[in-house]
Amino acid sequence: MQRLQCISPIDDSVYVERPLATHDEIRSALAAASGAQPAWRRTRLAERVAIVRRAIRLFTDRKQQLGEELCWMMGRPIRFASGEILGFAERAAYMADIAESALADIQLPDKPGFTRFIRREPLGGSLVIAPWNYPYFTAVSAVVPSLLAGNTVLLKHSAQTPLCAEQMVETFAEAGLPVGVFQYLHLDHGDVEQLVRAPEIDHVAFTGSVDGGTAVERAAAGRFIPVGLELGGVDPAYVRADADLEQAVASVVDGAFLNSGQSCCGIERAYVHESLFDEFVARATALVRAYRLGRPDDPDTNLGPLVRAEAADFVRGQIDEAIAAGASAHIDTGEFPMDRRGTPYMAPQLLTGVDGGMRVMREASFGPVLGVQKVRDDSEALALINDSCFGLTAAIYSRDQRAAMALADAIETGTVFLNRCDYLDPALAWTGIKNSGRGCTLSGVGYEYVTRPKSFHFKRV
Repeated sequence: MQRLQCISPIDDSVYVERPLATHDEIRSALAAASGAQPAWRRTRLAERVAIVRRAIRLFTDRKQQLGEELCWMMGRPIRFASGEILGFAERAAYMADIAESALADIQLPDKPGFTRFIRREPLGGSLVIAPWNYPYFTAVSAVVPSLLAGNTVLLKHSAQTPLCAEQMVETFAEAGLPVGVFQYLHLDHGDVEQLVRAPEIDHVAFTGSVDGGTAVERAAAGRFIPVGLELGGVDPAYVRADADLEQAVASVVDGAFLNSGQSCCGIERAYVHESLFDEFVARATALVRAYRLGRPDDPDTNLGPLVRAEAADFVRGQIDEAIAAGASAHIDTGEFPMDRRGTPYMAPQLLTGVDGGMRVMREASFGPVLGVQKVRDDSEALALINDSCFGLTAAIYSRDQRAAMALADAIETGTVFLNRCDYLDPALAWTGIKNSGRGCTLSGVGYEYVTRPKSFHFKRV
């Protein structure tokens, strides 16, 4: 029997080992989901919402245990780990709060002799494929709206974070969710592709790499089902000449290095007006040097390891190439004793002298590095921001909201921030363009992607 192993980045030990689902188990899960869906869609929305609210309470009660598991599975510092559980609760609660209005029939103006309205119907069975970097954040954004809409859900989590799928499903079951409505499967890539092709699957929500999204889209080709793809980005920040420099530096550095840079909407490239550039770099360098790289189970650590040694070495390769091409490194890695090549422990780095031709400014690093480039004005910054095959988020730092709005309108991205970054407000649509994917989660708009419209046109005789 094939098995998955979660290798902890803390000490390279096997933290979790699980058998992969057999073909019989996959078929059984699909049958259970199909069997449970008709009754679940007929369940009153108020009862579905009540179950979700109970699950939220149970989940937050376990935040310490769940945080410790996250720390060991993917290396997030223990001091931050339980924060994701509170974020999970915020997103789930908001989607529960708006479910009644978002899923209500769309009423049309009265037309004599006719009854007309549009109803949002559940799609049937959802497959949610979630990543390891923010395993609860990403999963809840798709799972909860889909359940509330009346769909059943199969959750496949990354092999790095298998306990997240198990904890979510077990908690919702304890909250009263009927058998078969929400299940998890531990799968290899081949079985995931087969599952996407299964006729019992009516919707797919995938968060991960561009290559992974391409494989999902290829597997779903010809099935004509909704496929949501959140594929990350190389997100920019622009610090205008009128920015509050102290606030901008603190925000950009946090957005670049939080979770060791392993965030799909983290800041990976910064463009700073020439009048502020030198001071920005000096202040940012001081903040970056203050990070404490260490074992994430140490409460004093605020910068943990990357998820795998290979991931750290990939980022180091981007940095080495940039320096060889003329970039300047502002952090002496010798100041971080835990930094060692061939391990997941990697010192943070800030680079200047970078340009758009360097991989570190064009490819998703997904690690603790920030390239900072000097710009003359808004026009140059806008051209550099949009010169990317990704478009997930972008951040502007400015005191002039009117100027920022004009820039925001012209930026090719799914979300634009002003004076903040790297944040998901559940009231706003989470979406991307270009290679950042397509589809939407969260907000009232997110419900449109887990339902189908059905029109009713009755003529009274």
